Amino acid sequence: MKTSLDQARKILLRHEAILLFVLMLEWLWFNSVGRNFGSLDNSYDILRHSVEIGLLALAMTPVILTGGIDLSVGSLLGLCAVLFGKFWRDAGLPISLAAVATLGVGVVAGGLNAALITGLRLPPLIVTLGTYSLFRGLAEAITRGVDTFTNFPASFLHLGQERSLGLPTQVWIFLLTAVAVWLLVHRTTLGRSFRAIGFAPDGARYAGLPVERRLALAYVLAGFIAALAAIIYTARLGQAKADAGTGYELFAITAVVLGGTSIFGGTGSVHGTLLGVAAIAVLNNGLVHARQPREVAGMLTGLLLVAALAAGTLSQWWRNRPKPAPPTSPAEPEQKQLA
Repeated sequence: MKTSLDQARKILLRHEAILLFVLMLEWLWFNSVGRNFGSLDNSYDILRHSVEIGLLALAMTPVILTGGIDLSVGSLLGLCAVLFGKFWRDAGLPISLAAVATLGVGVVAGGLNAALITGLRLPPLIVTLGTYSLFRGLAEAITRGVDTFTNFPASFLHLGQERSLGLPTQVWIFLLTAVAVWLLVHRTTLGRSFRAIGFAPDGARYAGLPVERRLALAYVLAGFIAALAAIIYTARLGQAKADAGTGYELFAITAVVLGGTSIFGGTGSVHGTLLGVAAIAVLNNGLVHARQPREVAGMLTGLLLVAALAAGTLSQWWRNRPKPAPPTSPAEPEQKQLA
């Protein structure tokens, strides 16, 4: 009986269970103060507007599990959105081929990050901070800061603005991507190696893991998913311009860390990331319905990130704290003297 109670307590105190409880409180609160917040149309709206950030958060999860970071995903989304419009309008490619070419650009951009991090052994923070500016600068240069790509065909806009099988169309793509990333991280030796690298990169090398190749895969995968998010973003808004995805990297990192993935690497889960995405999406949408200024959402997102980082650090300290020595029985000193 005691064992079952301990197991139930552990489940209830898991990070994901606590976050799910917070998400439920968020929903109940905003449903009570915001008009039409709990309506079906608004629920669809939350799903539709959270797909791109959700995809970036999924892309960021394996990267952070390895102990790395990718600050360039938001800028890469903007660059890929602009190039997608360029491929379609100026190069005359069909929408499908323009999408394939855009995904290829994402893979190349992720490969650039991977080459600098694994080949030259540069810190991921510095590398992706540089490519963050590089990708955004290229998007600005291609459009000269004013060009906007519009008038996409209705068949393409269906991807971001209509529904399929009762849900917004892009949600199905998001769910397929989430399942694929979940299986990769939680059900393959490749995914388990991400955690091993995050815990101890040198130990992973001594264990025979190809650390550089696994790291490269994580950043290339992030580039591919960022390009996919760019295509969906363009379909949802019906336009592509250089400022697409501005600030999205902050929301993605916040969702991953809020979901329980350690910023130092080694621990975390994809389902935790999904809960983090849901918590941020409900917060942003709920504040709009509660008629709060948009700046409040940015402030609360920053506070959530700081709180999640602090909670992760405190929990790590608690697990690694010195354990008190077990008390000795009164009979032990007498036995030692007799010996």
